[in-house]
Amino acid sequence: MYKRILVATDGSTLSKKAVSSAIALAQLSGSELVALKVVPRYPQSYFEGGLTLPLSDIQKIEKQWTTQGQAVVDAVAKAAKSKDVTAKGVVVKSDLISEAIITTAKKNKCDLIVMASHGRKGIKRVLLGSETQQVLTHTHIPVLVLR
Repeated sequence: MYKRILVATDGSTLSKKAVSSAIALAQLSGSELVALKVVPRYPQSYFEGGLTLPLSDIQKIEKQWTTQGQAVVDAVAKAAKSKDVTAKGVVVKSDLISEAIITTAKKNKCDLIVMASHGRKGIKRVLLGSETQQVLTHTHIPVLVLR
């Protein structure tokens, strides 16, 4: 069935449901699991009069985000291991979440992507966007969307 499943997580309650489902599916199909957390890069302000932080502070913030992201994927790997599923955690720095998910899935030769979706409609979807929709639109890898 599937050999390697990527599950995208942000540590939220909704994504934890996707993680649980991905672990169960990996266990059922004998697949490996790749847990992915995408962390942003620190935004640089180029507007005149904008407050800029020293490089050392920016590096501390980015390191903190990476450390927190690693804790999220380590928790997924631990939960998978408790179900006898081989798993690894990956943290990627990117401002383009959907692109990072697709690239990581390809790099790790995943044959399924599991994601959660808030199921926003109307103006909320337009304003907040949908990373899940972007992944669905731009990948050739099957995507399992959970709500």
